[in-house]
Formats: sequence, C-alpha cells, structure tokens
Amino acid sequence: MSGLSASKYLLEGKKLIDERMLNFLPQGKAYPVSIHEAMRYSLLAGGKRLRPVLVMAAAEAVGGNRHSILPFAIAAELIHTYTLIHDDLPALDNDDLRRGKPTNHKVFGEAVAILAGDALLTQAFVIMTRAAGMETVPPELILRATHEMAGALGSTGMIGGQVVDLESEGKKINPETLEYIHIYKTGFLIRACIRCGGILGQATEEQVSSLSRFGSHIGLAFQIIDDILDVTGDQEKLGKDIGSDLNKDKATYPALYGLEESRSKAEDLIKESLDCLKKFDNRADPLREIARFFVQRTF
Repeated sequence: MSGLSASKYLLEGKKLIDERMLNFLPQGKAYPVSIHEAMRYSLLAGGKRLRPVLVMAAAEAVGGNRHSILPFAIAAELIHTYTLIHDDLPALDNDDLRRGKPTNHKVFGEAVAILAGDALLTQAFVIMTRAAGMETVPPELILRATHEMAGALGSTGMIGGQVVDLESEGKKINPETLEYIHIYKTGFLIRACIRCGGILGQATEEQVSSLSRFGSHIGLAFQIIDDILDVTGDQEKLGKDIGSDLNKDKATYPALYGLEESRSKAEDLIKESLDCLKKFDNRADPLREIARFFVQRTF
C-alpha cells in the first residue's frame, strides 16, 4: 500500500465518496421536499463509508480502477444508510442517536423515515443498473454484481438475520444462532461489497472465491467488535447509543462468551481473512490493512 495506512486509505475513500455522492441523488429541494431532505439527512450525517471503500479496494485488488466503479460503491453506501434508518426505528432498535445526531425518525417522524429508507434502497438499484459512470465495465458484470447485492439483502440474507435477531431478544440462544445473526445481519452486506468490487474489477473466479472467504471472515469480525464496543466504547466517538444491546437483552458475543474470548475470536477471524489473500499481490494491501484495522478500531 506504499506506506498508506488503513486510516488514511479509508479517509481518502470517504472523501471521494462524499464529494461525488450527492450527484447521484435527487436535488434536496425537489418535490416532495420532505423525503429528499430525510434521505440527505442520514446520508450526510457522517460515517466511515467503509462499505463503499471496500467495493473500491476489492476492485483495485484485482487490477480494477476505483473511479470506473465509483457509482456502484456509492450505491453500497445508500444501501447501508437505508439499513441504519430502519434499524433505528422504534419497532426495531428504537435508538435516539446515529452518527452523533438524532436518528432519522426523531427528526422527520416514523413514516417519513421508513419511506426515506425505502427510497435510498430503490435509488441504489437505479444507480447500479443505469451504468452511467461505469462505461468501461462490461454490462454482464454490472448485472452479476447487482444480482449479488440483491441476494445479500433479502430474506435469505441481511433481512433474515434481522428477523432472527429480533426473535432472539430476551432469549437464551446457542452459539450457532448467534453466528447466524451476525453473519447474515452484518456480514452478508460486507461480503457482498467485497465480492461486487472484485466482480466489477474483472476478477477471475478463483479471485472472487478468495475475496468471498475474506469478506465472510471480516464481516463476522466487524460485528463481534461492534458488540464489544457496545459495552466498552465511547458514545461520543461511536456517535450512537452505548449499551443498547444490553438494555434490549440482545444476543451478542460478549453476552455469550465474555469480552476477552470475543476479542480473541475476532482476532482469529482476521488472521483467517488475511490467509485468503495470500495469492494476491500488493494491490490487495488496502484490504489487508483494513482487516487489521477492524480489530483495533474504537469507533
């Protein structure tokens, strides 16, 4: 990575996403104003832009160009933001803070917040399928990547994980169910971003398979660290309510394994993820550094 740290790589990627993202949205004052203001409110509230950066890093790892797949990366951030808006709703996590600001439903009301999430998800598929800005990518690869992303989000993906998470509140669950929740609720979108980046960067099937395994490991590790930070983190740094999982009696790794063993599991997953990239050259260094950054993060 030519001396570029994970934090600097993430910062550069975030800057690029933030500079270009609004170009892919309806104007803030477009009618009806309320929905477009609500969409922009959550998108512009901040965040690391981790998922779109992973799309770009995976494309670069196989020789692709981040600028040629930038619209798809931006679409990944719209999808992630939709999940946050819906997660925060009273019917689900009922959170008051997100990225250091009042949650969408606290500002715009529950009905508009639901619709803002719906609109962001729909707009993401508009961006992914119109191919504007991705003219150098073969159309069949755009179609394949879009299909991958859709598959990661439905009832056999992220939403399935959400449902099991919801149904597990207040219950004693086994390790297999906990792992299912984390892999599906969080890990599937992270893995999809990495797979899609590889596909759009014209990876070989062997490379896509390796990236998929890498994404599975870091996706689960990311959520384990998230569980730990919900216990040990700083609310100001994290920008969201701390201790909410404990208050809702949610299934988490610290609750089941304790903090020390949970961190050990996350560290083992990162080691396994790095093994998946052994056949990649230094173009995959950003992915390697981001993986290491996962277990060190405090926000």
